[in-house]
Amino acid sequence: MDTQKQVLRILDDVLSLDGRSASFGPDTLLLGAIPELDSMAVVSLLTALEEQLGISVDDDEIEGATFASVGSLTAFVAGKLAG
Repeated sequence: MDTQKQVLRILDDVLSLDGRSASFGPDTLLLGAIPELDSMAVVSLLTALEEQLGISVDDDEIEGATFASVGSLTAFVAGKLAG
């Protein structure tokens, strides 16, 4: 499964989007555009990404730009997976 599909699946689960993420592409805006993605949801999302994909995210790596769009989040996760 490619990284974007994994990210979208986790987004859908964590935010309870009921499959809405299936229509999301790399340019789909997230933070500020999807009401379900608030500051508490970001924490839950990071935890789910770490647990399900086996990555580790340090506090100093977290910035708003990472969650700006599906593409920016996917790029961040891909970078973590590549080590």
